[in-house]
Amino acid sequence: MEYEAVIGLETHVQLKTRSKMWCGCANTFGAEPNTNVCPVCLGMPGVLPVANDEALRLTVLTGLLLNCEIPRRAKFDRKNYFYPDVAKNYQITQYDQPSTKNGYLDFEFNGGISRVRITRAHLEEDVGKNFHFERNSGVDFNRAGVPLLEIVSEPDLTGADQAYEYLNALKDVLIYGGVSDCDMEKGMVRCDVNISVRPVGSTELGAKIEIKNMNSFSGVRRALEYEIPRQIAVVKSGGKLVQSTRRWDDVAGVTEEMRTKEHAHDYRYFSEPDLMPFEPSKKWLDEVSSRVVELPLARKHRFIREYQLPGADAETFVNDVPLGNYFEPIAKKSKNPKAVANWVINNLRAKMSESSSRCEPSRTDVSVPAAANVFDHLKFKPEAILELVNLVDSKTISSSAAQQVFAEMFDTGKLPAAIVQEKGLAQVSDTAAIEKFCDDAIAANANSVADYKSGKVAALNFLKGQVMKLSKGKANPNLVGEILERKLKS
Repeated sequence: MEYEAVIGLETHVQLKTRSKMWCGCANTFGAEPNTNVCPVCLGMPGVLPVANDEALRLTVLTGLLLNCEIPRRAKFDRKNYFYPDVAKNYQITQYDQPSTKNGYLDFEFNGGISRVRITRAHLEEDVGKNFHFERNSGVDFNRAGVPLLEIVSEPDLTGADQAYEYLNALKDVLIYGGVSDCDMEKGMVRCDVNISVRPVGSTELGAKIEIKNMNSFSGVRRALEYEIPRQIAVVKSGGKLVQSTRRWDDVAGVTEEMRTKEHAHDYRYFSEPDLMPFEPSKKWLDEVSSRVVELPLARKHRFIREYQLPGADAETFVNDVPLGNYFEPIAKKSKNPKAVANWVINNLRAKMSESSSRCEPSRTDVSVPAAANVFDHLKFKPEAILELVNLVDSKTISSSAAQQVFAEMFDTGKLPAAIVQEKGLAQVSDTAAIEKFCDDAIAANANSVADYKSGKVAALNFLKGQVMKLSKGKANPNLVGEILERKLKS
C-alpha cells in the first residue's frame, strides 16, 4: 500500500510596529536583556493591556493580501499555560473569533500554480526567550508582548519541497505588504509543522504530529524529509501513530518526541476580560484596504504579459521592486520593452553596483519603498535609455557602440545621440563604403577566402571581423555579411 503526506503549517510572524502589542515598549531587536520591558510585559498584577492600532491594521492588511474574509467582529482570548518565558502564565491571542479567516495563497511550484487555503491569520503576542548556560538558565523578556501574527494553513501541502516554496511565497507577500521584515536571523519568522500520513486515495486524516518552533525554511524542509518516511515506516510495519508534539534536532537531522495528545482544551481558553471585542468601522477598513499592494506572483505575470518579458527578467523585477519601478515607465513608452529590460538589468544594475551606488538586490529590498530614491541621483534621465534603445533598433549604432554610449551616458549624463555624434559612433550603412572595406578584407586574406570557397563556413565570420576592424566597428554587420557573401560567390 502506498502512503501520502498531509501537511499544514502554522507560521508565526512578528509584525513591523514601533512598539509592542499591549504597551509602549520598543519593538526592537538586539537590546540588552530585559531593557525593553515594563509592568505590562512582565505580567505584573493590576496592569491593563491597550491594543496596538498598527498591529490591528497590519493583521487585517495581511488578511486582504491573503484573500481572506474580514469579520466585522473579532475578540481576544487568554490561552493559559505555564512556561518560564510567559511572565503572566497566559498568552493573549485570538481563538474562536479571529480578525481574518478563509483565505488562500497561490504560488509557483513544479512549473504550475499551487493553492494553499488559509484557515486564519490571527493576532497574538510573542513570548520571551530562554537562554541556557552551563550552570543556570535565564529569560529575556524583551520579545515578550511583540505583536505576532499566526498564519494557519489548511492541510493542503503534500511534500517537503512544496512546503518550502509555500513558506517563501508567504514571506514575499508579507515583505511586499510591509507587514514584516521577516528577518529569520532575528527570529521574526518561526513555523510549526503539522503532518500526518494516510493511504493514497483516502480522505481520512491520520494522527496529527506537530513539529514545534522551526526557525528556518530549510529546517522545515529537512524535518519533513525525515518525518514523512519515518511515519510511513511506522504504519507499514504495523505500528500506530498517536497525536504528539516533536522537536527538530537540526544537528542530528532527526525529530524527537516531546509530549503526546495535546488538544486546544488543554489551554483552557476564555475571553480576555480586559479587552473589548474589536469591531472595525468601514472608514477604518477602507484605510487599511488602501495599503494593499500588487503581490509578487501577480507582478511577475503582469510583466510577462504586458511587456513580453521572459520569466527570468520578470522575476528580477519581482525580487527588486525599485528596479522594476524604474523599468516600467520606460517600457510603457517603448516598442521594444525587452531591450529596455536588458539595459536596466544587465547594464544599469551592474554600473550602479560598480559605483557603490547601491547594494546587489535581494528579496528583502521589496520592503523598502524609499529605495526607489536610489535612482534619483543618476546623471541621466530615464528617457535616455529609451533613446539608446531606439538608436540600436534603427541601426543608427551597433550593439557594441551602444555599450560605449551607455558607459559615457552613465558617467556624464549626456544624451545618447550627443555622445554618438561627439565620438563618431554612428553605424556606416553606406553600401559603397562597406563594399570598399569588404574588397580590402578579401584582398588581404586570400587563405580565408579559399577556406570559405572550399566549404568552411566559419571563415566568413573571420572575414566579417576583418571588415569590422577596418571600419573601426562602424560598419553595419548585416550589410557586411550580405556583401561579403555576394562577393565571395561571384
